[in-house]
Amino acid sequence: MKPGSEHAVGVWIPIEPSLETVLARLEALSLAPTFLAQRQLAMMRALRPYGDYAATIPLKPLPEEMALANLFLYCDFLPADGQPSLVEQVRDTITTHIPEEERAWLDPLRHSYMDLLEIVDAPETGGRATVALRSLGDGRQDQVPGGDWTNGLHAGQVLLTRVIRRQQRAVLPGTALVLSGQIGRAVYQRSDQWRRELEMQTGSLGLGEWSEFAKGYGYVLLWNFAQVGLEALSLADRQIRFVGANGQPFLYALALYEHNEFRVLSRRFAAMEGFVMEEAQSRPERAAEGPSPALVWVQRNGRPQDAGAPVVVRVMLTPVHVIVECDSAERLDRVKHLLASAFGFSLHFRGESTGVPAHELPEVDLTEGVVEPQAVIVTPEEDHRILSAFLESVYLEWADRPSPALHGQTPRHAASNPASRAQVAALIDQVERDDLARRRTGYPGYDYAKLRAHVGL
Repeated sequence: MKPGSEHAVGVWIPIEPSLETVLARLEALSLAPTFLAQRQLAMMRALRPYGDYAATIPLKPLPEEMALANLFLYCDFLPADGQPSLVEQVRDTITTHIPEEERAWLDPLRHSYMDLLEIVDAPETGGRATVALRSLGDGRQDQVPGGDWTNGLHAGQVLLTRVIRRQQRAVLPGTALVLSGQIGRAVYQRSDQWRRELEMQTGSLGLGEWSEFAKGYGYVLLWNFAQVGLEALSLADRQIRFVGANGQPFLYALALYEHNEFRVLSRRFAAMEGFVMEEAQSRPERAAEGPSPALVWVQRNGRPQDAGAPVVVRVMLTPVHVIVECDSAERLDRVKHLLASAFGFSLHFRGESTGVPAHELPEVDLTEGVVEPQAVIVTPEEDHRILSAFLESVYLEWADRPSPALHGQTPRHAASNPASRAQVAALIDQVERDDLARRRTGYPGYDYAKLRAHVGL
């Protein structure tokens, strides 16, 4: 399964023309007005996880999942309105002639069920005459026709499909989902646990037989396949490495503090273990030269003295702000705790942003069972969007918050006093010069005329 891509983790298997015709009959009957409501109920049941997660994860079932859900509808679903199952309706019809070669498939379809089938022997390149499959549920083994569809498959992988057994031979119904052995067993174990819990709740001893359970509740295998896929997708999404165009870690986790102790903070930052000055010209002693430039310290991926190591934390000290940039929300949380313990009430927290950059869902290959970390390049446009949204949230109520630079007055109140009005104007000018988006992208991230308007300047 490769969520977020157009690649399907599955195989399409050639079937006999007579079986294909029977499946087409069942599909047409399921779309009849008298059965359409029952079709919707069946598909909602088979694909329930996608409905449950639709609001948070915009993910659609794979085509192979849809095909297997259709087979559940045709062969296993018992309508809630008292109608016979679809395969029974076709079997019992007397108004339409059904050739004998098609009718011979109806009972085998009716007795088939969803299953997890381990590939016992490794198909060779170019296909082989038959492939041995063994059920993870009850160990039953079948030989099914091979062919080109087996190319790329190997022993130990697991197919989620159903076996149609007819006249001492077995065939697959045209499609199968391919899982690694580890993933296939995880789906089986979850489904088996669900079976045992249902057996205890209902007291139905028949569910002790795997074939009975799979016939009545085969859709649970689809549920657990979808659940495992969603969990693998979530894991892959959490492991994404966001990088800039230069290949360095993208620092998307942000926090901003206000202060009024530039000289004190600059000396104490310079003495903090694990931080190094990013630029040689950014030196604390320049604080005596008047309006001070921003001072920047960084942490470099566990090797603070290695100038070639990637920067994972950047702290910028300005006359008004301390701005923290990190490559993950977890690292930002650690830095925030470090600043709180080191500086206490000298820093006044004003806001943070930990939302990850916009990106497509990663690819997850369940045929191998390995989730490889992926890198996503963040564009300058997305960088500017993140910074603009962050600064907008920080300055939304800035005019009515007590400011350390104004000795605890709010900017709006200070601006109303002629004696401190110029100080407010100078403060906004300083904030505008230190705009984080301008430093990172070359374009301001906030319209500071809004701040001037808020305070009446």
